[in-house]
Amino acid sequence: MDLKKRTSRIFVLLSVVVPLLFVADLLVGGVAIPAKVIWQALTGGDVEASTRMIILDIRLTKAIVALLAGVALSVSGLQMQTLFRNPLAGPYVLGISSGASLGVALFILGMPLVGLSGSSLGSALGIAGSAWLGSALILGIIASVSHRIRDIMVILILGMMFSSGVSAVVQILQYLSHEEALKSFVIWTMGSLGDVTRGRLALLLPAVLLGLVLAVGSIKPLNLLLLGEQYAQTMGLDIRRSRRLILLSTTLLAGTVTAFCGPIGFIGLAVPHLTRMLFRNADHRVLLPGAALTGGAVLLCCDIISKCWTLPINTITALLGIPIVIWVVIRNQSIA
Repeated sequence: MDLKKRTSRIFVLLSVVVPLLFVADLLVGGVAIPAKVIWQALTGGDVEASTRMIILDIRLTKAIVALLAGVALSVSGLQMQTLFRNPLAGPYVLGISSGASLGVALFILGMPLVGLSGSSLGSALGIAGSAWLGSALILGIIASVSHRIRDIMVILILGMMFSSGVSAVVQILQYLSHEEALKSFVIWTMGSLGDVTRGRLALLLPAVLLGLVLAVGSIKPLNLLLLGEQYAQTMGLDIRRSRRLILLSTTLLAGTVTAFCGPIGFIGLAVPHLTRMLFRNADHRVLLPGAALTGGAVLLCCDIISKCWTLPINTITALLGIPIVIWVVIRNQSIA
């Protein structure tokens, strides 16, 4: 089959699968609600207040969050793998997850240690705000360092070192904290798509959309970076400016999702490889929208499974992502 026809057919298939999974996610839940009632609630029909709340405030919001998180993490993972030319790079490779964990740890674990209550500042900052500030802080440090360093692998190593240092601080806070605060922090680290309210969704949506707009703007630089930074420079690409664009996009996408949903593993690492297998293409004009659709479909599917078996979302994404990562490692080792 011609590659162009194959690409078109896969896009059509994904464009059908994603809405179907979205509808299925609305149908699945602890309470059985007929599809007719869900449709009436979505279209403003006459539905009981409690049922309307379950459909609109819980299921619909959670399905939208699952779709946005899948798209955001997959696109940011694709950007990181291309930028670092490393198949095992993910959206959290530069310390986004660790930075978010530091922010949440300072909010949940740190404030009680100095005599402040986390709930007293909840309306002003909250877990989501502290997580986003933490991830943005770490990425800001990495971005400022990247101004003076040209070697992208050195930046990767520095990001890993920052991540390790932050993790050490978080462990100290965990060791010193009380049982109740520690439990709250551990629950956040498990990741959840159900903690995002309508108000939080109003903040999550524009941040992710802005990150996606920046990601679209990075398509040409990403294609040039596939051929190496030296070749990209000879083609007139401003490496540092492109790097900042990609890092900013990743911060908005992965950092915002981590802030509101907690660290959701393996989607950003595995879905870009799954997209490459589906499309058999290296052009980011195909891969970026392909990763967005594939990521949305995968996380919607994971959410459906997690609701059916009442399991944390991270357990499902890990069971799905680990085999793909193992396959990538074995494949690259056999090539070498």
